[in-house]
Amino acid sequence: MTGLITQQERRLTAAEFQHLAAVPAAVEWFANIDNPRTRRAYQGDLEDFCGFVGLTGTDEFRAVTRAHVLAWRAQLETRGLAGATIRRKLAALASLFDHLLELNAVAGGNPVHGVKRPRIETNEGKTPALGDHQAKALLDAPDLLTLKGLRDRAILAVLLYHGLRREEAALLMVGNILERRGIKHLQIHGKGGKLRYLPLHPIAAERIYAYLECSGHHLLEPKAPLFVPLRGIHTGTGVTANGIYKMVGSYAKVAGIDVAGLGVHGLRATAATNALDHEADIAKVQAWLGHANISTTRIYDRRQNRPEDSPTYKIKY
Repeated sequence: MTGLITQQERRLTAAEFQHLAAVPAAVEWFANIDNPRTRRAYQGDLEDFCGFVGLTGTDEFRAVTRAHVLAWRAQLETRGLAGATIRRKLAALASLFDHLLELNAVAGGNPVHGVKRPRIETNEGKTPALGDHQAKALLDAPDLLTLKGLRDRAILAVLLYHGLRREEAALLMVGNILERRGIKHLQIHGKGGKLRYLPLHPIAAERIYAYLECSGHHLLEPKAPLFVPLRGIHTGTGVTANGIYKMVGSYAKVAGIDVAGLGVHGLRATAATNALDHEADIAKVQAWLGHANISTTRIYDRRQNRPEDSPTYKIKY
């Protein structure tokens, strides 16, 4: 463990990290990460590791051993980081070393392989999901008599009936509503540029067309965003992911929903949980949500924890 330095004792300067990030193989690795949020997170994870170990030169990747990674993992645990965060940090480092090995930039094996990753704390997950009555209240919260209300009713329906990420909802264009085998579908641009096609729920379809009839912006620009800011009807810009996040929070207050941590991801969890509760096949829910791994989908499978199925209610005296 000689040479290992704690996070408190050592941090890379900006210049040192830029020098380290100039490794051609590492630059290529960063460039291949499509999602900018993932790229930022992974860069922070790499900087965290390099700062802990004390790497300051491009050749020092070759000196990293499993002992360094084990010491880093132990230090991450002492910092009280969530298991999911530690798993992501180890995954980032493992991905980088896999890439460096492919290009022969380092020798030997991947030092992260074989390092045990913490288990997810609970199968249920921490993302809050709404009950059916709360979801209905949220769907009906926007004003029916205003353009903004019609737009927001349509957005909420798209989120709650299709389980979209906020970025996916913000990227929707009018042309993403298309017909497949005689059924209206939403064409979703998901993570990593992956496309998926979801049947358009009748309630969401009704709300979308009511909004478009009132707005008319799709007639002005054939390739218009599906949802536009009130001041952006004539500019061709769409609502932002952050704007959708704030909208959900504001209508949750209007509907009297007091759920800690509720955001757009909470509506995604609500949709997934509701579909599974009504006997949707978990593999189909995985594809529907655009999850790469079914273990992520299982976080939303709360059927084993339904209060009504508890042995409590089976007891009779």
